[in-house]
Amino acid sequence: MTLIKPKLKDAAFLEDVKHAESDFNSFHLWWLGQSGFLIQWQRKHLLLDPYLSDSLTEKYADTDKPHIRMTELIINPARLDFIDVVTSSHIHTDHLDARTLIPLMKANPNLKLIIPEANRQIVAERLDTDPLFATGLNDGESVDINGFRFITLPAAHEKIERDEAGRCRCLSYVIQFGSWNLYHSGDTLWYEDLVERLKPFSVDVAFLPINGRALERRVAGNLNAKEAVSLARQIEAKIVIPHHYDMFTFNTANPDEFVKEAEAANQHYTVLTCGERWSSGVLQ
Repeated sequence: MTLIKPKLKDAAFLEDVKHAESDFNSFHLWWLGQSGFLIQWQRKHLLLDPYLSDSLTEKYADTDKPHIRMTELIINPARLDFIDVVTSSHIHTDHLDARTLIPLMKANPNLKLIIPEANRQIVAERLDTDPLFATGLNDGESVDINGFRFITLPAAHEKIERDEAGRCRCLSYVIQFGSWNLYHSGDTLWYEDLVERLKPFSVDVAFLPINGRALERRVAGNLNAKEAVSLARQIEAKIVIPHHYDMFTFNTANPDEFVKEAEAANQHYTVLTCGERWSSGVLQ
């Protein structure tokens, strides 16, 4: 199959990130594929759940669940030598990838990694690092790092799962900086009080999955297009950006369905091509 080409990749992508720094009043974001986003704010850079390798395609190549890549790799993570903070919402490899994170850590000696506290030991083992390296959070906690505030909510993937100490294994993050409030869901289904938890944040940008749930995939499910739009509408998000599609052929969705649902609900949205930039000036 012919792979989807990113809007920008490699040197062109890096040049666009550098160029965006001259707009100091806006924040900028780029979709990196799957659930990964790069956020830039006043020359600080945050990576949300990056997956920048072929580790899953290689791992499952000779199995009955092949992870066939759909979109070209946008950038070698070793070239991202300007990153301040990285998040991992849970331990699935497309959200906690050693072949992405270890090169990032080497390229950024002062890098901060935010994880669910419940996952600390497996993070240390997977990344071959000191167990105390990462900043661990439970749901309802917050931390300020490099100009970004992170506030955690549970994520239901497929249910809200906790360890023996009662700590969430899967988290969503509300990210605050300047006057902005972003919500990165990680992987999640809808749960009972999710709207009530999110509405007080007056979310500007909601990053929500749209690949849905299908038992035949034999993987944990997510919101589908209709549910993502409904959630964005109910929390009164100013704009919603879909994610978790166009990476693996067995677990994807057509964003055209999301567009149809968003327009029917009169919900502001944008659909990004991998490597494409969106800037907050459109909301100002």
